[in-house]
Amino acid sequence: MWHLKLFAVLTICLLLLGQVGGSPIPELSSAKRRSRRMTPFWRGVSLRPIGASCRDDCECITKLCRKRRCSLSVAQE
Repeated sequence: MWHLKLFAVLTICLLLLGQVGGSPIPELSSAKRRSRRMTPFWRGVSLRPIGASCRDDCECITKLCRKRRCSLSVAQE
């Protein structure tokens, strides 16, 4: 009976070692980077107020990112 348990443990260990030896995930180049995907809940929670720093329009509560700041209007004085 203990032979079966030992065989099962060794088989599981060999299977796990086979998974570790898989190929690495290739890194995405800067041109191929995808934008973050968030659920509607986190999108609503993470929206930034007017005047906060931003990188993209989707980060601001007003959906307007101008000169790396969340803006209220399209034309920035």
